[in-house]
Amino acid sequence: MSLDIRELLEGVKNGTVSVDEALLKLKMKPFEDIGFAKVDMHRKLRQGTAEVIYGAGKTPEQIVGIVETMLKNGQNTVLITRLSEETAELVGKSLPLNYYKVARCGIIGQMPVPDGIGKVLVVTGGTSDIPVAEEAALTAEVLGNEVVRLYDVGVAGLHRLLAHLDDIMSASVIIAIAGMEGALASVIGGLADCPVIAVPTSVGYGASFNGLSALLSMLNSCASGVSVVNIDNGFGAGYLANMINHLSRKKEG
Repeated sequence: MSLDIRELLEGVKNGTVSVDEALLKLKMKPFEDIGFAKVDMHRKLRQGTAEVIYGAGKTPEQIVGIVETMLKNGQNTVLITRLSEETAELVGKSLPLNYYKVARCGIIGQMPVPDGIGKVLVVTGGTSDIPVAEEAALTAEVLGNEVVRLYDVGVAGLHRLLAHLDDIMSASVIIAIAGMEGALASVIGGLADCPVIAVPTSVGYGASFNGLSALLSMLNSCASGVSVVNIDNGFGAGYLANMINHLSRKKEG
């Protein structure tokens, strides 16, 4: 059961929410059909996290329509991923959009106060991996996590990573992002006592096959506790890190 539903029922129990108010909340239609999209209004109730907009392939008008529907139905913060600079400029004429060029993400609304159990550490092998890392970091931040960034500490200069053992040891979940041969995830997996989410990137020369080499290396990691998302999937890594970093809240609820 999501935290929102549990809090609603607790409100009925302690008298801060009336039975009629709770019934109205639960009866609200699960999605709103706006013609070109069916906006999922119950996703936060089911999963604890509201819907996120995938911006690639959508027109500015479609994005504005989806966001306005979300805001009208009570969503406080909206994340738009894979948003081009040109589309962001047009969306920004209708909505108060904060655009993050490197991550290709747009955010509407206030960033929430972090309420996870610990810190999410986002690590990259090189500077070229930062766009994917920023997508992961912003996703985790929008979902209510404290994020620590540690960039350009790949295995070609291992001393750079080892200089930050305190960050590695104190994290509750680590996102390891690398292209080329993708060895960073295995190295971190052998040092950390928390889950490691590996993200292969499409960074590298011809034989890296646009990230396939890094993907296969990470899938074949000999370090325990390493899981892998798809190539360049910073959003998926940030979302999963958020779920891990909020597990104790779910248990306490």
